[in-house]
Amino acid sequence: MKRLYPTAIAFCAALLLAGVAHGQLVLDSVRISAKDTVALAKFYHAAFGMQEVNRIENPTGTEVFVNFGATVAEAKANKNPLMVLMHRESDDVKDPVAHVIFKVKDMAATVTAVKAAGGSMAGEPFPFRKTGIVIGIAVDPAGNRIELIQRP
Repeated sequence: MKRLYPTAIAFCAALLLAGVAHGQLVLDSVRISAKDTVALAKFYHAAFGMQEVNRIENPTGTEVFVNFGATVAEAKANKNPLMVLMHRESDDVKDPVAHVIFKVKDMAATVTAVKAAGGSMAGEPFPFRKTGIVIGIAVDPAGNRIELIQRP
């Protein structure tokens, strides 16, 4: 019994510390890649209203950071995680996984904006079971898949 109390106290302390460590973590950014990151940033601006908030010139290519906001100043002030567009050598990558997921208010308007900005849809948006949720998979000009979720 005397060993049980110190063990229990140590276990509870470890759990509390683990909770604190996880509480200190937040998502910083999401990274996707493209051969022409500057052109891709223009797509994300036209299709989703994202603004360029930073740009880094690397020996391997240009990294462009974008975020939501009506203006660049609003996008820079936005506390949401950034999306980082990183250079890759080719857009011939065929990755079936949607690495970016956006909540949208109006699926039809978003699909129209995606297509007008030079993107495409992997298929027609569809209802998810009987939840009232509608899901669409957009594809940006570099071939990255974007899941669009419209909640009821």
